[in-house]
Amino acid sequence: MPVPLYGLTENNLPHLAAFRAAFAEIADSGQFILGPYVAEFEQQLAEYCGVEHAVGVGSGTDALMLSLMALGVGPGDEVITSPLSYVHTAGSIARLGATPVFCDINPRIYNVAIESLESCITDKTRAIVPVHLYGQMCKMDTIMDLARRRGIKVLEDGDQAVGAKLDGKMAGAFGDAGIFSFFPTKNLSAMGDAGAVVTSDGELAEKIRRMRVHGLEPGYRVKTLGGNFRIDAIQAKVLSIKLAHLDEQTARRRELADRYNRHLEDLQVSTPVEAEKRIHTYNHYTVRVRSGGRDPLMAHLDACGIESRVYYPVPLHLLDCFAHLGYQRGEFPVAEQAADEVLALPIFPEMTNAQQDEVVDAVRDYFRAE
Repeated sequence: MPVPLYGLTENNLPHLAAFRAAFAEIADSGQFILGPYVAEFEQQLAEYCGVEHAVGVGSGTDALMLSLMALGVGPGDEVITSPLSYVHTAGSIARLGATPVFCDINPRIYNVAIESLESCITDKTRAIVPVHLYGQMCKMDTIMDLARRRGIKVLEDGDQAVGAKLDGKMAGAFGDAGIFSFFPTKNLSAMGDAGAVVTSDGELAEKIRRMRVHGLEPGYRVKTLGGNFRIDAIQAKVLSIKLAHLDEQTARRRELADRYNRHLEDLQVSTPVEAEKRIHTYNHYTVRVRSGGRDPLMAHLDACGIESRVYYPVPLHLLDCFAHLGYQRGEFPVAEQAADEVLALPIFPEMTNAQQDEVVDAVRDYFRAE
């Protein structure tokens, strides 16, 4: 049977009646942009993440851009981040005229390697953007200790990690702010683009709230320019409905990941590692296939009707848009090797054991035929 990577239709089906009722309520209210539905979701998200404030915005990219803007990041500043991430991470830094500085990653969990990160810090370092890749948190306690000693701000890129934990504390609750995307493929997903910034810094939260509407203050005053970074009421209501089910869906993802691990452990793939004191949310279930076998395995899965994908096939430092930074292949060997070997297999809360068995059987057939 065909097996999708995400199961987007399946994810929304249980909530359709609630969505329709909510859409009708919003249509009757005339409150389409910001307003009470957004405020309700913001309060729910802040409570879920264990922070004081959440600010809904138009996307995860908006969330990161706004946070960097609110911190005053700009020309002459350096911001350290991972080279194994979606382009928006370094792209947001570069769009503000600052310089993305890359550090290598941990080979087991794909997040920034602390030693490499520390070696990148200079007197120009304004912020660090650790990326909680695939749904597992970076070692935020160590990163925050390092940043505080050096007077550096930290913005957690939790786009793939809503609900993830380190030592019982939620993603987004460690840094000066946490960044979330609610793109339809995320664990907490909108029906379109949406995002949020979470923080316990009231001053920062209020600045971001103003900047998401062009920086406007009462009396048509503007002290700090922003832009149109607003979330709409429909997306906020969708997210409110789904947030109530997030923990049970995370539990199912973890169950499926454990099942994958048990069925794939004797094959020539490396299964994901959940690091000490972490709760991995498995936005992507990512294996590694060495010795050039990743692409042939992808082709085999495709022929079986099973969707898979690479996150991410080219490290950021090797993209043409960042060529001016002067990085060369070989500077971040761990990230580069990971980009050549990682492969995301289907995982979503509504995935049945039978669907997962199809994936496992196809992977086992591939290695049996080698």
